[in-house]
Amino acid sequence: MDVHVDNPELERKLSDLAEKSGRAADDLIQDALAGYFEELGTLRSNLDARYDELKTGRVQLIDGEKAFNALKAKSEERRNRTA
Repeated sequence: MDVHVDNPELERKLSDLAEKSGRAADDLIQDALAGYFEELGTLRSNLDARYDELKTGRVQLIDGEKAFNALKAKSEERRNRTA
């Protein structure tokens, strides 16, 4: 597979890392892609699981504004305790 790097800064970083690590740039790109796809697969599985929990009713949505206000109040309470 051929990969074309259009970004000179990214290409420089790749070359520097290849030189410092003693590994070929191709190997570094393959490792990065493998890690990216593994992380993407994990994220997809987590999102699917969360969606299933919502769909089945095991988890309920909460209002974002209420959650934010609750966090602010909790943070303020902690600040007041330590002061």
